[in-house]
Amino acid sequence: MLRLLKTYGDVFLVFFAVGLLRYVLPLPYLIHVVLFSIYAMSFSFLLGRLGWVSFGQPAYLGIGAYATGLYLHYFGTNPYVGLLVGIIVGMVFAIAIGSLFTRLSSSYFTLANLALCAICFFLFQKALVGISRGDTGLWYMARMYRTPVLNLRNADHMLTFAILSAVVVWLIIKYLNNSVYGAACLAVKANETKLEFLGYNTLSVKWSGFVLANTIAAFSGSLYAIYLGFVSPAILNPLRVAEVVVVGLLGGATSLYGPIVGSFIYIAMQDLLSAVVQYWELFVGTLLVLVMVGGEKGVASRLEQLVQAGVQIVLRPKKLAGSGKVS
Repeated sequence: MLRLLKTYGDVFLVFFAVGLLRYVLPLPYLIHVVLFSIYAMSFSFLLGRLGWVSFGQPAYLGIGAYATGLYLHYFGTNPYVGLLVGIIVGMVFAIAIGSLFTRLSSSYFTLANLALCAICFFLFQKALVGISRGDTGLWYMARMYRTPVLNLRNADHMLTFAILSAVVVWLIIKYLNNSVYGAACLAVKANETKLEFLGYNTLSVKWSGFVLANTIAAFSGSLYAIYLGFVSPAILNPLRVAEVVVVGLLGGATSLYGPIVGSFIYIAMQDLLSAVVQYWELFVGTLLVLVMVGGEKGVASRLEQLVQAGVQIVLRPKKLAGSGKVS
């Protein structure tokens, strides 16, 4: 048990601190930060582990959101079932797309994902307007069932569920990062040819990483669909590609805590600066340039080390006062 706490205790510590912030920060802001950090984790895993820059993350986010939204609008009322539908549909979509996109080189991969985002946006805004209701969107908050224990129609309960969901995602990612698979992903990023020479199936490594990352994005989209109680094509807008890229780079794509740190910074600047400055994105861009000049690990470059050091200090067994040798 002590070993598990030493390995994964930093994840629990960080999100315990996030949970305490509910008594200090506005609840909608905190929920938005946690949900967006799950979404940003999908981008950070692709960039930090596999070396891919994806401009298609809104597509996978939107697929999960629309799968949940369509279920809750037309078929069912239980948000947990809707969440499961969003995860499954997002995973199947990622499996199908991944078999094609993972064969592309980095630049073609980036552009293909951007094209996919534009296609999905057009489909839900125009082509499937009879089902998706176009820009009007799907509204189903009143249809959602008030679930026991954690009622996802309640903001406090939604924050608790979002934090628990984020902890699960973070634990999975950290476990994979410390495994042989995580090392294989880094090897693909560093030198794919050498990894193939060692006998690894690099296409399988890339495909599984792609599916994992974009299933996480779909999961985040499902959570957004439940929290907001509606979904519209705006969630798929290709113009929103920059959001997750900025958050990932601000926090640091190679850091486990980059997505949560980047989400805190970006959403705070979005909410505060947009109220007083028309072109608030200029300040975000300037900050991003300074961060990238200072180092590729982002603002959270030392956060993970500091948290892990704190956990080690707390869990370090104290030496007994009389444990020394008697002369």
